Amino acid sequence: MIPLAILLRADYAGAVNERERTPAQQRKTFGLLWIVFFFHGMVPGFWIPALTNILKAGGHAGYVAAAFAVPPLCALISPLIGGSLADQRCSANRLFAWTSIAGAFSLMIAFAGLYARWPPAFFLTFLGGYSLMSGPAWGLLATISLAAMDKGEHQFPRVRMGATLGWVAGGLLTSYVLRADTSPIVGIVAGGVKILAGGLAFLLPDAPPLGRSTSWKSLLGIESFRLLKQRDQLVFFGVTLMFSIPITAFYTYSPELLSVLGDTKPAATMTIAQASEVVSMLLLGSLMTRFRVKTLLLVALGLSVVRFGLCGVGGATGLIGWHIAGIALHGMCYTLYFVTAQIFLDRRVEPGMRGQAQGLLSMMTSGLGPLAGAIVCGWLRHVLVKESGAGWDAFWWMLASIIAVCFIVFAFLYRGRDRETAA
Repeated sequence: MIPLAILLRADYAGAVNERERTPAQQRKTFGLLWIVFFFHGMVPGFWIPALTNILKAGGHAGYVAAAFAVPPLCALISPLIGGSLADQRCSANRLFAWTSIAGAFSLMIAFAGLYARWPPAFFLTFLGGYSLMSGPAWGLLATISLAAMDKGEHQFPRVRMGATLGWVAGGLLTSYVLRADTSPIVGIVAGGVKILAGGLAFLLPDAPPLGRSTSWKSLLGIESFRLLKQRDQLVFFGVTLMFSIPITAFYTYSPELLSVLGDTKPAATMTIAQASEVVSMLLLGSLMTRFRVKTLLLVALGLSVVRFGLCGVGGATGLIGWHIAGIALHGMCYTLYFVTAQIFLDRRVEPGMRGQAQGLLSMMTSGLGPLAGAIVCGWLRHVLVKESGAGWDAFWWMLASIIAVCFIVFAFLYRGRDRETAA
């Protein structure tokens, strides 16, 4: 990784401070960031909602849990290292660009193997390569955006909305243009779009490293774990890890339940979640000026209990409308929790640690949480859901109870900056 960092290091002497740019330059920066987010979000929108049905159609239903476990397993390492490189060694935008391009080729090879009916192990191997390269991506984009925009906390939700619309576009193109809800071709197309996102990232403003440490712990991102010595940070990251476990089921098994309930275009239906996410992104900047971070995170957790409960009602009654209502709540829950979390970290962490803090968050939300989620949710799916289709209600209600525990823990143990300062 160090030689790569040296290759990507830029000369920042005399670089222009983005926060001192003219309004026209700020608008240009915002627009370019939005476009990069759009194409970056489109990539998983193509293949993640369709992956379960793609594997089942190819006769690989037994590999669904493994396929959803590989990316988080790889994301246990790369987000921390990527965040550390962005803090200590190289420009975040160039790191994002090169890792995106490398990951794109790995993704295309993985799905080409499925299309050619090669052994599933081949697919899992190259999916792992893609995941290693993509692990730091969301954290890097957050670091770039919050550093480049003059009003980062208020503008970030709107620029992040580009990824949401990209995910929607990917799902709609999968179902209505490519007609590939069960075809590996979507992964190959997604790889091409990811190359485009990586290429555009070279045009983003430089986000130079602000850290000074040169220890091996810093280079590996291990220093980020010292954030857990603070009470609120420990509670926040712990709850985020627990919350990420049932979230895995939403991406893995919501499309399957849609198919069971008679939906022939599940990838397109899943984009309803992103539609509500767009609205939430537009409102988040205003909400953050009116409410405490703790309040917004608790609202997100509470709504998530309702969301999974509605999915359970859909499974119990066989009425697809209930499940779609749960899907519609996903966007609001996701925005209020995870986007707020990224802004929260930018507020509470020193500048030289922000990349590593975002990397630690990515490790929880894209690594440990989904890995545990793939195991736990896969086991619950096997134990509770029968071949006849019965048991989906118990499956979703069990996951709702996990989120209810998250709500209680966060409500009672998280103090917030005001109370922490008073103490």
